[in-house]
Order: sequence, then C-alpha cells, then structure tokens
Amino acid sequence: MRLNLVQRLGRPATAASRTERVLHLVLPHVYRRLGKGVAARAATEFLAFGIKQAYACLYGALLLALILGTRFLYPADAALARYDFLFLAALALQVWLLAARLETLDEAKVILIFHVVGTAMEVFKTAAGSWIYPEESFFRIGGVPLFSGFMYAAVGSYLARISRIFDFRYSHYPPLWTTWAFAIAIYVNFFTHHYTVDIRLGLFALLFLLYGRTFVHYSVYRYRHRMPLVLGFFLVAVFIWFAENIGTFAQAWRYPDQADGWRLVSLAKLNAWVLLMIISFVLVTLVNKPRKE
Repeated sequence: MRLNLVQRLGRPATAASRTERVLHLVLPHVYRRLGKGVAARAATEFLAFGIKQAYACLYGALLLALILGTRFLYPADAALARYDFLFLAALALQVWLLAARLETLDEAKVILIFHVVGTAMEVFKTAAGSWIYPEESFFRIGGVPLFSGFMYAAVGSYLARISRIFDFRYSHYPPLWTTWAFAIAIYVNFFTHHYTVDIRLGLFALLFLLYGRTFVHYSVYRYRHRMPLVLGFFLVAVFIWFAENIGTFAQAWRYPDQADGWRLVSLAKLNAWVLLMIISFVLVTLVNKPRKE
C-alpha cells in the first residue's frame, strides 16, 4: 500500500467549501513565492493540509484550550464551579459554530449522539473506577460532569467536519451493515469486558478484516490523495492520546495511576482510542454516507 504524498493523477480538489475558497485565494501567492516546481507544489499542498486540519479541529482545539486555561486561571473561590463553567462554555461554543455556519445542523445532530453515547460510557467507567473527575460540579450525572460529553462530541465534530472539508471518498469500503455491527460490538465490549472475557484482540482482527483493503481518497488543494483508512484511524488516535495527556495534565480527569501526581497516560490507551475511533467514524456515516471514489 502506497501513500501519495505529493500528488495523484486525477481530478483536482473543488473550491466548494469556505475553507477551500480561502485556500484558492491565498495559496497561489505562496506557490509563486516558493518558486514553483515539484518542491513548491508539495510544500503548498502540505500547508493547505495543515490549514484544513486546523479548521476541522476548531471545536476540539477551543475546548482543549478552555480546559487547560481554566486549570491555571480559573478562580478557586468562584461561585460557578470550574466543571460547570466548562459545560456552559462548551455549549456556547456549539451554538456559536452553528450560528456562524461553521458547522451544519446534520453535523450537530451527530455530535449530540456522540454526547449521549460518550456520557453513558463515562457514567459506567467512572463507577467502575477506570478514572475519576476530582472536582465538584452541579451539572453532572453520578460522578460525571456534563462537560465530559463534549470531549466525545469534539471527536465527532472533527470527523464530521474533516469528511466534508476534504471531500472524503472510499475504495473497497465494507458493507454498511457490517460496520454498524462492528461498532456495536466494540461499544458493548467497553462495558462487558469488566465482567466477562475482553474480546479486544478479536476486534482488532476484525478491524483489519473489514477495513484492511479500504482507502480513503481526499482533496487537499490542487490534487487528490489517498491513504489506507486503518492508518488514518491510528493516526487520529495518536492525536487524541496527545489531547488526553493535556486534559489529564489540566486535571480535567484523572486515572488511578495519576493519584500521586501527573504522569503520561499509558500508551496502552491507544488501543481503546482506535476502537473508539471506529464507533465515532461509523456514527458520522449517519450524515456523511461513504461515497465511492
């Protein structure tokens, strides 16, 4: 399997979205300054990729900035608890994204589903002692402050937005019913492995069986590129792991091995994030049906 890092012969990216209109306005000047040629095309395409990724991450990046900022700047004696402030701020961000048309209504519906699915898992996992939220709050269910659901929603927002912004299309995509069955099996195992056999290794085998031949094709600036979809799952999971380290450093939540002080989240958590990515990705197909390249 080969990644096309500079270009792939095929149709050029369209300028349909707001982001692409900006890119097609600004990047020609960058390209000319770089002197044209293959290196200039590659650098311009890479810059466009970074800009689009940043735009897709907008909600998650703002939420993470709030979590980190309140860790050091939020008054300890404030009438409104820090977690409650984060909940109201995350809600306000969501409203702003819709009002500014930076997010579609269909994407917001999927993000709401992410919030519900994520909060349900949080309630169970905190009760099982997998992690805790050490601060008090009013807006909570059991031991789970409601802002936590927006962290799952941030993943959903990213996946929904990136699918639209990069014009995702797929080759060798598995039948939709198999992806739904797979996602349900993953979600159920997050709960049942506390009481029965953990089938995680089997789920990873199924991951490669279902998606091993699948490529995602995407538009950056001038060219179409492609990447193995499984590789994409793992790369996004790595970035979520980095964000999780920032979140635990900011004491938004805490794992048992961080009770005596902050330390890096175990790399073993990556396998959970990869599987969660599958659930997130399948949920996004509710509004962005996988299209053939």
